[in-house]
Amino acid sequence: MRILVVGAGSTGGYFGGRLAQAGRDVTFLVRPARARHLREHGLQIVSPHGDAALAPAIVTAPEIAAPFDVVLLAVKAFALDAALDDMAPAVGAGTMIVPTLNGMRHVDALRARFGEPCVLGGVCKIAATVDEQGRIVQLAKFQELAYGELSGETSDRTSRLDAVMQGAGFEARLSPMIEREMWEKWVLLAALGAITCLMRGTVGEIEAAPGGIDFALGVLAECVAIAAASGQPPRDDVVANARATLTAKGSSFASSMYRDLVQGSAIEADQIVGDMLARARRASVSTPLLATAYTHLAVYQNRLSAR
Repeated sequence: MRILVVGAGSTGGYFGGRLAQAGRDVTFLVRPARARHLREHGLQIVSPHGDAALAPAIVTAPEIAAPFDVVLLAVKAFALDAALDDMAPAVGAGTMIVPTLNGMRHVDALRARFGEPCVLGGVCKIAATVDEQGRIVQLAKFQELAYGELSGETSDRTSRLDAVMQGAGFEARLSPMIEREMWEKWVLLAALGAITCLMRGTVGEIEAAPGGIDFALGVLAECVAIAAASGQPPRDDVVANARATLTAKGSSFASSMYRDLVQGSAIEADQIVGDMLARARRASVSTPLLATAYTHLAVYQNRLSAR
């Protein structure tokens, strides 16, 4: 099974690198600057599960000669439009597109561009970053990739995909409820991003501040209400875990959006928080806390785009 990984950043670089390390047929689609770096230095992974140094197969968009069996789409949401153009020659009638982007807006974009049959659901759970040397640095031990038909059925193609993903050095899982899992992750990320970015601190710092716990739980409650109104209510145990995660005493946990914001980088505010708000409006769900956080993020984005 020929796999094209779109993006070689913290997510695509890690999961694609582990698949390549395990002997799978993996090619990375990257932009010219990243291609030059990978050709010169290789793909390097620094991880509590073991470091790796690979010489990966690389293509840029003009070099794609034929469709792939699987496209693992692992770019930031703000890079989606360019990625769709770049990967178009790699998508054929039988291609499975497995996106790892956060939120749900990208599913509509993929279906509109390539047709509904090509698009699967995907959820990845990993804490990783690209350091100044261009290495993929895993920040915590968890590493999971889930995938499945958005309809919930188990198909022959997803069974074949699952067989390829197993034994590649990370937890791989074929899910019969991938859309629900995508929503559950989105609820946590939207709440975490709104909380840490608006308060400019970690979970533990916010928990220790007056009103911090009430604020965190209030934002989470708004996100849970939006998901429920959209027909995807999170499971009780997922909500309980999210409440514990967002109020953990002394926790250094923070969202990747917060890390990007602190570094002065582009953020996924529109896709993670803005789209959640848009769905709240359509469902007439009141979200004063989430709306305040989004305004804060929009000010930052506007300032960034004006540079």
